[in-house]
Amino acid sequence: MTTLPPAAPRPIRELPDELISQIAAGEVVERPASVVRELVDNALDAGARQITVRLQAGGVRLISVEDDGHGIPRHDLPQALKRHATSKIASLSDLESVGTMGFRGEALAAIASVAEVSLLTRVDTLDAPHGWLLDARSGEMEPTARQRGTTVEVRELFFATPARRKFLKTDATELAHCVESVRRHALARPDVGFAIWHDGRLVAQWRAASADLATDPNDALPALQQRLADVLGADFAEQAVPVAWPALPGASTAVRVWGWAGVPDAARSRADLQFTYVNGRYVRDKVIQHAVRSAYEDVLHGQRQPVFALFIALDPTRVDVNVHPTKIEVRFRDSREVHLAVHQGVKTALAAPRAGVAPAAAEPVPLATVSPADPLLAARQDRLVFEHSAAPVAGGVPVNDLAALWTPAAGGTASPTPAWGRVPTEPPQAPQAQPPLPDGDWPLGRAVAQLQGVYILAENAQGLVIVDMHAAHERIVYERLKQQLDARSVPMQPLLIPATFAATPTEVATAEASTDVLARLGLDITALSPRTMAVRAVPITLSEGNPVELARSVLAELAELAGVDAASVVQRAQHELLATMACHGAVRANRRLTLDEMNALLRQMEVTERSDQCNHGRPTWRQMAMRDLDALFLRGR
Repeated sequence: MTTLPPAAPRPIRELPDELISQIAAGEVVERPASVVRELVDNALDAGARQITVRLQAGGVRLISVEDDGHGIPRHDLPQALKRHATSKIASLSDLESVGTMGFRGEALAAIASVAEVSLLTRVDTLDAPHGWLLDARSGEMEPTARQRGTTVEVRELFFATPARRKFLKTDATELAHCVESVRRHALARPDVGFAIWHDGRLVAQWRAASADLATDPNDALPALQQRLADVLGADFAEQAVPVAWPALPGASTAVRVWGWAGVPDAARSRADLQFTYVNGRYVRDKVIQHAVRSAYEDVLHGQRQPVFALFIALDPTRVDVNVHPTKIEVRFRDSREVHLAVHQGVKTALAAPRAGVAPAAAEPVPLATVSPADPLLAARQDRLVFEHSAAPVAGGVPVNDLAALWTPAAGGTASPTPAWGRVPTEPPQAPQAQPPLPDGDWPLGRAVAQLQGVYILAENAQGLVIVDMHAAHERIVYERLKQQLDARSVPMQPLLIPATFAATPTEVATAEASTDVLARLGLDITALSPRTMAVRAVPITLSEGNPVELARSVLAELAELAGVDAASVVQRAQHELLATMACHGAVRANRRLTLDEMNALLRQMEVTERSDQCNHGRPTWRQMAMRDLDALFLRGR
């Protein structure tokens, strides 16, 4: 086989400006939705309060973005379409602290290189009695009538690069991407109205909040919550809990996080309802995604994807928004502080058991003065918090002894109860017993029966509550073990007679290599011979479980992490180990409980963090309202 001679090398030369712009367009303009995003960014930076997007053929034939912002002065209009021309950056320091939505400078020039672009604009000043129309192709300007603001029209996208046009999808698909782009903006800016028209038909509309959020920041979060329901649907809003970090108003922190996180039951098979904003800009970031996912690790079932809308605010100099042409990615100066803030914010929001949330009216916390440019920065949500009851769980009484936790007071009610209140402004004090709630006011109601030894049936003010007793008790034990381990004080219960079992060489080696880890977990497992081991002590919380099954399970978990030092095992796998222990310590199915024991379990669920899901993310209880029961039996029809 003969080889062809190498081609003669081409000389190095400068590319023509038009080709440079088209190359830049390939990075910035992927599809019509990319153009929509860039133009809406500019409209928001111009102070628009109403933005209207008009599309034809999914945005391929026409993209028109009209706003009522401050407009572009006549003398600046020709500069707007030049490469690397912008009014938002003048120095390196400006580039390192970008606080606007748009910043790169070549967006309009890149768009104009692959489409027909015209600008119609007017500023609201005495020396501007009319607007101006600029044709990007010819460069001609002519006076025209217009209200204050700017309209950018982009026609025949990719007409100059037909190869790019072949990669576009159907009109319906491209329209869906354009709507999604506007939806992301609308979610973060309730103070701005948005409308989308396609081929003369109104596709979507979100009206601006009635309050001026720049001057009345106390209305910012309610307006954001209403926009959340309008954009993502009422179901999302109803199944989301507020996130606020730091939890105490006025606390000093470099990173602030607020928004809403969907309850585990609202998780989806796809990650299509995950919205993250950094200083008002929609982004996709692996650090934030990992922080959120780790906050859900104890409550999410299988590969389900959480839903959330989170807003993160930090000093613009601590985040680089100039790392990706489409402005969809950012780089943080300190990723760990962002990860910690997001993780703690979401984890804290999910920790409060929904079973213990009682409706209560609270006065909104007055918000500090905020910058008009960022009316949502200091917004915080009043949150109902609870103090754990003084039930004798950790003080030597095994969690399995449910009857010991149920102490009926006069009249058959239980004491103590959770104390509801405002977010504390002082450091938390020691929990104190509270007066009992009236009959029927317990969130999970009062137990009436046990079904097939598996479910607890309870009656509350809304109707019927069904509780998976093993899953619920497993969560209670798990959370108690985590608290004890975090405090480095898992109390041991020595066994009167050590429990011996035939062990494998792997189990013996694992126990000998993990003595410190086992001690921290409240376990004393020693080898009596090369083939026999003895369990001499177990955590007092699990003293009524099977010590041999518990020992084997924990040793199996540790064996999977062979080669990792003890400290790393505890750091990386303590939750898995504790979950295994809790599963063995929880009440089993088919165990008959008394009403006192069932009520004790319900009361513990109401004050235990994350008690709405078991350790594997499955729900622990379900509510059937009276209207649901009436519908089953066709009552009122």
